[in-house]
Amino acid sequence: MAHVIFYEKPGCGGNARQRALLQAAGHTLTVRDLLGEPWTAATLLAFLEPLPVSEWFNRAAPRLKNGEVQPETLGRDDALALLLAEPLLIRRPLLQVGEERRVGFDTTAIAQWIGLEGAGDKDVSEDCPKGEEHRPCPPPTA
Repeated sequence: MAHVIFYEKPGCGGNARQRALLQAAGHTLTVRDLLGEPWTAATLLAFLEPLPVSEWFNRAAPRLKNGEVQPETLGRDDALALLLAEPLLIRRPLLQVGEERRVGFDTTAIAQWIGLEGAGDKDVSEDCPKGEEHRPCPPPTA
């Protein structure tokens, strides 16, 4: 089993389901607040750099859903500056096992990476479990 550092948005139901799946598979977690983490360009890029810029963003974030932020139009430096200024826009969860880092929760990829045997229902995605008909989660308070 692996020890996973799990960066989440506190109170996010989707992240809670993802954590539960990892724990059911026997992994241990250190849970960290994605929004409160003192990110630098280097620490955030350690997670994001292997991906195209458009995959750095949380598609459920209100500013993306309303079209105010369009990741496909952003260059690397502008996207990184925006994510550092507004961590709510970062695709989550961020996962770290040892020195390897991942972005998002693709159950197939995670099963191949660290295993999800014994976790039961593996139908856990990055989508908001509240669905489109609900209001977005309130922004974090400082």
